[in-house]
Amino acid sequence: MHHEWEHMAVFQVDERVAPDGDPDRSLTHLRESLGAAPAEVIAMPVNDADPDAAAAAYGRSLPERFDLVHLGLGPDGHTASLVPGDPVLEVSDGPVALTAPYMSHQRMTLTYPALARAQQVLWLVTGADKREPLSRPVAGDRSIAAGRVEAAASLVLADAAVAGGRGPAHVGAQPPAEP
Repeated sequence: MHHEWEHMAVFQVDERVAPDGDPDRSLTHLRESLGAAPAEVIAMPVNDADPDAAAAAYGRSLPERFDLVHLGLGPDGHTASLVPGDPVLEVSDGPVALTAPYMSHQRMTLTYPALARAQQVLWLVTGADKREPLSRPVAGDRSIAAGRVEAAASLVLADAAVAGGRGPAHVGAQPPAEP
């Protein structure tokens, strides 16, 4: 039943600079989640000696379009490693960049121009601490980092805690942002 995965290439949206196999690495959990699925995983080269060159090389490896980009949302309104106040938010000349240290790790992240290559963004948002941050981009508020993500289409999957405890989670689709 894994034959669909053979044709899938999985790129990382962001990654912490930490050793291979480290529990802080997103790649560690990604590989655990995929299990035996034979998807091709193209890992961010966060441990290269020249991280800026590695980020540029990863950027060149990205496709022109992503079929799907899966994003989360932090309580502070960050997504990927697009963190409030970080100069990475203003990077527009490349698809991959390095952040300042955030929560004890420097990170490599896709930039807004790279995320804009998505045909579909799937936001998976869980926890009551995300209720307020999620309300802002849904209302078109671009003042938080997640509110500046643009894609052809966005779909939000939220749990009951985010939805305000109103029974089953509500699923909402957001039309493309107007230019």
